[in-house]
Amino acid sequence: MTNTILTPKSQSFLDWFTYSDNSIDGQSRKKAYTFIESNLVADSDVGSVKALQQIHAYIFGGLYDFAGKIRTKTISKGGTMFCLAEYLHDNLKNIEQMPQNTFDEIVSKYVEMNVAHPFMEGNGRSTRIWLDLIFKHSLKKCVDWSQIDKNDYLNAMQKSIVDDSEIRSLLRNALTDKINDRELFMKGIDYSYYYEQN
Repeated sequence: MTNTILTPKSQSFLDWFTYSDNSIDGQSRKKAYTFIESNLVADSDVGSVKALQQIHAYIFGGLYDFAGKIRTKTISKGGTMFCLAEYLHDNLKNIEQMPQNTFDEIVSKYVEMNVAHPFMEGNGRSTRIWLDLIFKHSLKKCVDWSQIDKNDYLNAMQKSIVDDSEIRSLLRNALTDKINDRELFMKGIDYSYYYEQN
């Protein structure tokens, strides 16, 4: 048996990953693992607000009473104000109509959906799955989230409101054609949830 020396970042992820809990995050992560087998989102709905609501309802159903429901209150996080509630429905209609044929179009749509933040909680986790569905549908690619460092991702997403070049670069470098790899999907869920931990 060989000894493996973990970097502090790797150890931090491993400590988080091996900690089992029955919190909302722990339970929704277990549900998210099975999303790939659900075939919930029809091809014709990929990239729609309806698809995002279906994803959110699937992973947070029974855990939040607002699972799958568009928020009616204005929210902010870490000093970032998201779309005002009174403009949210119109904003979501505009995002839904954005094209999603190329890598750049898809990332633009993803960034706009992040700015909208349509749910009271669980936006990042749901929207990353939504993004992967669009990539799979339009480009036959998906993101290997384990290739994107947590701090790099969070910083890039924060900056994306005014400059999305960093998140574009991170996503482009993490794209893979292993779209049917269940292990990659599950590992992606793990990293997606890890991004949300303080």
